[in-house]
Amino acid sequence: MKQKHLVVIGGGAAGFFTAINASAMSPGLKVTILEKSSKLLSKVSVSGGGRCNVTHACFDIEEMIRKYPRGMHFVRKAFHRFFTRDTIAWFLERGVALKTEDDGRMFPVTDTSSTIVECLLKEAALHHVEIVTNAGVSAVEAAAGDGNTGFYLHIAGREKLFADFVCVACGGYPKDARFEWIRALGHTIHSPLPSLFTFNMPGNAVTALMGISVPDAVVKIKGTNLKEQGPLLITHWGMSGPVILRLSAWGAKELSERHYHFEIAVNWLPRYTEHLLRQEWNDLRLQHAARKMHAGNPFALPARLWQYLLDQAGIDKEQRWSSLPGKQQNELMRLLTMQEFEVKGKTTFKEEFVTCGGVALSEVDVHTMQSKKQPGIYFAGEVLDVDGITGGFNFQHAWTSGWIAGRGVGSRG
Repeated sequence: MKQKHLVVIGGGAAGFFTAINASAMSPGLKVTILEKSSKLLSKVSVSGGGRCNVTHACFDIEEMIRKYPRGMHFVRKAFHRFFTRDTIAWFLERGVALKTEDDGRMFPVTDTSSTIVECLLKEAALHHVEIVTNAGVSAVEAAAGDGNTGFYLHIAGREKLFADFVCVACGGYPKDARFEWIRALGHTIHSPLPSLFTFNMPGNAVTALMGISVPDAVVKIKGTNLKEQGPLLITHWGMSGPVILRLSAWGAKELSERHYHFEIAVNWLPRYTEHLLRQEWNDLRLQHAARKMHAGNPFALPARLWQYLLDQAGIDKEQRWSSLPGKQQNELMRLLTMQEFEVKGKTTFKEEFVTCGGVALSEVDVHTMQSKKQPGIYFAGEVLDVDGITGGFNFQHAWTSGWIAGRGVGSRG
């Protein structure tokens, strides 16, 4: 009997997980990974500042799916097959223990992504997965006309490769035209848009505070219902950090329609509204009456941020709390609880680029990740129209869809 062949397009997290799990389930199956670049598992290597945010310590499916702006109902079904506990157990069985940080993100206890990379490479070798780099696929054509059931893959600078099964795990493409070879298989593509990006504020005085991190802030996009709370980082181009990245994910389509030109309101003191702060203001004035404003920072804000807010309110740093004029008091309260910024553009992380858009989920069987349009074609990872907020959620989707795709092919191999 002829040995069957699975070709996985893409040497990232989803591609490796598909290949490893397909081969483990069906040892007689030949499995090949084709990676278009010279680097394997590149996003795994750079994720989480080089530590690899493997997953998130969320063990309730209904809670977890709320972290996916697109694909919520699809991942709900998929997570019933392979979820966070399964990811943790899978790596632990291979000698890789994960740890949970205060915000729920999970990393290898070694604090280095190379631990995850080496684990996946070792598993691929153990299961005799063939890996070919610098092998970009330009087209996949059905081979049925040749009396075969399977596919021919067109690879730049190489001979056509035959496969009985193909798993497309190439990640997200930044431009719609790059999906044409998948459209040619009969699939609908939702046009890609950046999903995780920072907010640019060119020329704004706040950028002089680059490097300052605020542990907790509320940011609202004006004119929308989009609002998030969490750590905020001020950069030399504007604002970043988890709270901004979450907003960018939920607002990906709406902000694109606005050409990334919009206004935000930042509350530097999430426990207060302007009304609540006004109610407590007299008590604060009495407590700090004799102190100069620059030294009397009762909110534990970073010193440079506090001074910046005083400057924005027109308050001299030598001014004492007791003699602060009403007009400047009101302006400071407003800035503390609802400072407005104009955003003009975005910056995306090239290494950790995440898109919304991709293969329409209605055309993929969530139980096997097989195409409903073209039997024998499977999908895994970001090429699907699924994207999560920052925090390990996109990797969890990669592990889940890769595991299901691998088992789906393995059961036929």
